[in-house]
Amino acid sequence: MLKRIISGICLVIITAPALYFGGWFLYALCLFISLEGNYELLRVAGLEKSPLAICAYVSTVVYYILLDSADNRYSMLVLVAAFLALMTIYVFTFPKYKAENIMWSFFGIIYVTMMLAYIYETRRLDNGVYLVWLIFVSSWGNDTFAYFTGVLIGKHKMAPVLSPKKSIEGAIGGIAGATALGVIYGSIVSTRMTEELVSPMLTFAVASCIGAMLAIVGDLAASAIKRNYNNDKKRYGKKSSYHRYGDMVVPRKNTRRCTRFAIYRKKRHYLQPGTQRCRIPFRIMCRCRAS
Repeated sequence: MLKRIISGICLVIITAPALYFGGWFLYALCLFISLEGNYELLRVAGLEKSPLAICAYVSTVVYYILLDSADNRYSMLVLVAAFLALMTIYVFTFPKYKAENIMWSFFGIIYVTMMLAYIYETRRLDNGVYLVWLIFVSSWGNDTFAYFTGVLIGKHKMAPVLSPKKSIEGAIGGIAGATALGVIYGSIVSTRMTEELVSPMLTFAVASCIGAMLAIVGDLAASAIKRNYNNDKKRYGKKSSYHRYGDMVVPRKNTRRCTRFAIYRKKRHYLQPGTQRCRIPFRIMCRCRAS
């Protein structure tokens, strides 16, 4: 809990000036986070140093360059060019990469690069200095109210497989709290906006409500990706606590490391629970002592 609080404070210290001043500060921050996010996402599948990853990194940089240009209508063409480049790599390196590797790399460009770029684009609007904060008001407000509501009255699990601690009551409390914050924030900034809204409090409330629901879906989507790749750490790039024997997955805490190196692979293997042999994918049994 303390670690989360410290991380949140550091995030606010970095994010607040970038959102307030905008310009190159926010542009560079979004670009850096997009590159780091693509790296972490590709690292889940072990593709962070592959040609597919290089294509994703280059596409991210090009997308941001076109995004900041005077005419950014061609920025969507980056997706087409990135997809064609990924397919070219797939064809000429076949069968090194699978089709899901191509889709995973392309997914990262949309999921990370494009989504984060909307923060910068929102800030560039006429009232962007006020509107961009609504993204974080709805997200952070939802997380805060959902946590305390779930702790106090949470009983019914919302997604027990993906996130056992999340409850339906917490989700409702988070959405309601974010909506209330949207009303309060709208009443404060409506008088300062250059273009008045018809009903600023209602508009900000609806936007916060929708943002809170999207924040819940995004959080569960990240948990789904993490579970799908047997990665039980909060950070995508962390090492999995499971060891894979071909199609079989065994928790690392139930395995023991082999004392010898496999003949055809320069890497250590692990003993299956209750056995004295390590089973290796290429059908060669390595006799070894339990360590």
